[in-house]
Amino acid sequence: MKNILFIHQSAELYGSDKTLLLLLKYLDKSKYNPLVVLPNDGPLKQELEKENILVVIAPVLKLSRKMFTLSNSIQFFKDLKKGIFILQDLHKKHHFDLIYSNTLAVLLGILFARKSKIKHVWHVHEIIESPKIFTKIFAFILNTKANSKIVYNSITTKEFWTSNNTNSSKSIIVWNGIETQYPILSDSEILDYRKKTLDSSSEQIVIALVGRISRWKGQLVLLDAFHTIESLYSNIKLVFVGSAPPNQEVFLENLNNKIVEYKLKDKVHIVPFEKEIYKIWQSIDVAIVPSIEPEPFGLVAVEAMLSKKPVIASNHGGLTEIVINNQTGFLVEPNNVAALSEALSKLITNTQLRKEFGEKGFQRAVNEFSVEKYVQHFESIFTKLIP
Repeated sequence: MKNILFIHQSAELYGSDKTLLLLLKYLDKSKYNPLVVLPNDGPLKQELEKENILVVIAPVLKLSRKMFTLSNSIQFFKDLKKGIFILQDLHKKHHFDLIYSNTLAVLLGILFARKSKIKHVWHVHEIIESPKIFTKIFAFILNTKANSKIVYNSITTKEFWTSNNTNSSKSIIVWNGIETQYPILSDSEILDYRKKTLDSSSEQIVIALVGRISRWKGQLVLLDAFHTIESLYSNIKLVFVGSAPPNQEVFLENLNNKIVEYKLKDKVHIVPFEKEIYKIWQSIDVAIVPSIEPEPFGLVAVEAMLSKKPVIASNHGGLTEIVINNQTGFLVEPNNVAALSEALSKLITNTQLRKEFGEKGFQRAVNEFSVEKYVQHFESIFTKLIP
């Protein structure tokens, strides 16, 4: 039995949280014994514990702009001391064969791996274009000898970091996976969910953006596009699903203000974070991923495709590896309101096209992005590193 320490930067259930949960849920427990370190309690911790996985709370050492103040720098070193102490104690009990750091946001794993001479895998989900100093810092850390393998979640993510001089010989691409089996709602359940949660009727075409309400996810771009065409169609509804990141509630406030300004309160609805996300996907008609900056991957696009929904996505980043233009949806120029409006109109007015895109998207999701394929890739990596 090989003991692996997994370290992650949050306890929520958004993109990178879900990928970790799925990996650990389906990991072969007869070969690998996982232990997880998270910075705080939350839904991810609860889901992991349902799988009988031991979770420990400890500082994971997040690198951020704020840490460069005197007080935060002092706190960082306090957290470093505390985090290393906790991991040393865990290592004495469990004798870790490998450390896996999920996302670049956590530094504790690589620091402890170097100190303890344990092999380390860094699973990179981010493209960090600014500030440039962060790009250089992370490229330097990824190149350290303590890092045994770099796993990128897309071709796009790998190309970004290799263009910043990271070691390509240690690199491998593993697309994120998704459970292809999930509860199927009946027609009456969908109707009820649409009415109670999405504030929409069976006659309406529901357009949805699922994701953090933030600066770059594209909520305002989609709202502008919807505003452009909403007077042309009486049967459309726009739904935003998600919450603002902690201490960034201003983005939700700005979105609400814009909805009021456009006089769209009856046609636009905001739903906070939804744990059972499959209910959202089965209850909508068109999925939008209009990110104004490149998505390193874009898991929500796969989730929507798995529920046979057409996807309109920005034509950059990892989304271009998921959505096939004119086959499973449309790829449109990022931050282009006119292009997004045009794509929306094509799907609003063409029921058959929505169905065709949805069917092809479903087949692609099952064939290319299954959790089984995802976990097999990682087990192969683990086997090579700790035979």
